[in-house]
Amino acid sequence: MSNTGFQEAILQCIVERISVGIVAVDGDMNVVLWNRFMEIHSGRSSGELVGRDLFSCFPELPRAWLERKLRNVFQLGSFAFSSWEERPYLFQFPHNRPITGGVDYMQQDCTFIPVKDASGKVVRVCITILDATDTYVYQRRLHEAMGALEEASRRDALTGCFSRAYLEEQLALEFHRVKRYGGELSLILFDLDHFKRVNDVYGHLAGDEVLRTVIDRLRRPIRSLDLLGRYGGEEFVLVLPGTELGSAMMVGERVRMLVAQEPVAFQSALIPVSISLGVTTLRSEVKRYED
Repeated sequence: MSNTGFQEAILQCIVERISVGIVAVDGDMNVVLWNRFMEIHSGRSSGELVGRDLFSCFPELPRAWLERKLRNVFQLGSFAFSSWEERPYLFQFPHNRPITGGVDYMQQDCTFIPVKDASGKVVRVCITILDATDTYVYQRRLHEAMGALEEASRRDALTGCFSRAYLEEQLALEFHRVKRYGGELSLILFDLDHFKRVNDVYGHLAGDEVLRTVIDRLRRPIRSLDLLGRYGGEEFVLVLPGTELGSAMMVGERVRMLVAQEPVAFQSALIPVSISLGVTTLRSEVKRYED
């Protein structure tokens, strides 16, 4: 075998055995190469596809986008790329990950490579398909974990309502929004009555249960846009965007009644609970949200 023939045999072996999809098309979009990776994942052989129009064989391909991409490579003679982050997949290939991974098809990174003749004219475009599903899954898990951490940083660990830092951050945003665009903004500050006595008589675990129960009782009646946060100890703040003083007073009374409607059960004890609260609304003379 000549050296040229040996090199061609090596290249052919690599193309067929590499764990990357390789498909090439000519200027008429006819398939001229379809390697083993593509055969395995598509279920269609090279003999079936070579010489046929790519889009007729795979009508589910994004024809307008893909044909434009290929034409650009033919005309410009430069490489082009497509990441799974931009377009999740080109070919609808199945993947071998669990269904619970949340991915329908193999996620793919694609490279578009111009193949030139001796005169420098692009006569073929080779598309490589890299399975990026693992990367997608890991990235998704990372984003979910980061989102969970971010959400946890916003929440009070005991009661699950917003933390003081996040509450003040959002209150500042609401304050500046109303100052700039107008509108109403009210605030309710409340604390549990005689909470030290609850801890002293029933224990700190009982006190924790009282705090959790009080916040659970208040989750349903408040709006999704209202902000409920723990200011410190047994003190809590309820921020009411778009709410004038009269309506805020009504909310405050409803909150007070909901908390006091029944005692908190802890082990064999029934612990009576009530709150004291103050209601205020944003006035024009207030210059800082802290005020």
